[in-house]
Amino acid sequence: MAIEFLKRSKPETEKAAEDAKVRAVVEGTLADIKARGDAAVRDLSEKFDNYAPEKFRLTESEISAAMQKVSARDMDDIRFAQTQIRKFAEAQRASMTDVEVETMPGVVLGHKNIPVQSVGCYVPGGKFPMVASAHMSVLTASVAGVPRIVASAPPVNGEPHPAIVAAMHMGGAHEIYVLGGIQAVGAMALGTETIDPVHMLVGPGNAFVAEAKRQLYGRVGIDLFAGPTETMVIADTTVDAEICATDLIGQAEHGYNSPACLITNSRKLAEDTMTECDRILDILPTAETARISWNDYGDVIVCDTHDEMLQVANEMAYEHVQIMTDRDDWYLENMHSYGALFLGPRTNVANGDKVIGTNHTLPTKKAGRYTGGLWVGKFLKTHSYQKVTTDEAASLVGEYGSRLCMLEGFVGHAEQCNIRVRRYGGKNVPYGTAAE
Repeated sequence: MAIEFLKRSKPETEKAAEDAKVRAVVEGTLADIKARGDAAVRDLSEKFDNYAPEKFRLTESEISAAMQKVSARDMDDIRFAQTQIRKFAEAQRASMTDVEVETMPGVVLGHKNIPVQSVGCYVPGGKFPMVASAHMSVLTASVAGVPRIVASAPPVNGEPHPAIVAAMHMGGAHEIYVLGGIQAVGAMALGTETIDPVHMLVGPGNAFVAEAKRQLYGRVGIDLFAGPTETMVIADTTVDAEICATDLIGQAEHGYNSPACLITNSRKLAEDTMTECDRILDILPTAETARISWNDYGDVIVCDTHDEMLQVANEMAYEHVQIMTDRDDWYLENMHSYGALFLGPRTNVANGDKVIGTNHTLPTKKAGRYTGGLWVGKFLKTHSYQKVTTDEAASLVGEYGSRLCMLEGFVGHAEQCNIRVRRYGGKNVPYGTAAE
């Protein structure tokens, strides 16, 4: 086996040190929000966004005013994207059915899929206002039937971002706030004097938002740990360096710490792609961000075989995996740890992020080993129920239950079963003993 790194990102120890700093900042900030509520939120918004309006929640008239600033073409594009995302979310929802089955005469078991009752949807702003994230969280929660959808995004240039507000409103948000960062997710999860807390937080964000969600998990549910975006290109000689480099650098512009990785079985393609990345970075308007990401978090890995490429890809478990090979369907069949796959050169991560219909909130930092991305099912809770409808079933199941409870030493548990055996089966089971 020969797996060679032609380019490697910064050491894990450096990344861990950065994570520790973020963790400490978030812990202190959430404690402040919990203690001081609206006052802390206002201070944080003023400090980080230079934004301190009388109220952070937008009124209906403010929403309308913001939407009127969006061009007709942009509104059409938002509608198109939301149509694609809604279609796929509705198909996913239709695949989740309630179940009821009689497992034996007189015993009925079932489950119901019930929407989470309130969700806070965070939409990132900052350098790149993520209009698409509003579709992915708000609209998908709406399709799931969530009765209270709260959406929040930071101000851009001192005011609500018109297109984000439009996407939130059109997606079905019931409350829209102009708040960013830790203060947004903290306020939605913990609640303040003016913001009722939600049951669940969803949506991507920077390292601070991701860490805040991690620390709040348990108090509220979360979709997943969605940190800085990751992109992986798995390619062989069926494609060229230009398309590989474009897909790598195109995602690296997300932030200063967005990992991008090429895995290939062609040393020439690897070397040509690195050269092409340098060329693109010399002409890309967002190169200031993308260059730092590529230099510090870029990997180029050369393998001998597709089996080795598959092994490395599954171990790294990246968020976006762009596959351009002579056996794309083989990777689809054998990949098991990733956020989302983008198969073939006609497909690309940007379309997945913005418009094609799948959800772009995906697992990062190897979370793809144990969870998929945000989808309509994340907003649904599957709750079971049981019903015994005959005396015979109550007595029969009760006898088994009594003995199994006593096997574990739970006498009180056994009596729950025994009383049914006595009442519905007419059998004399002495108190505190197992049914015969």
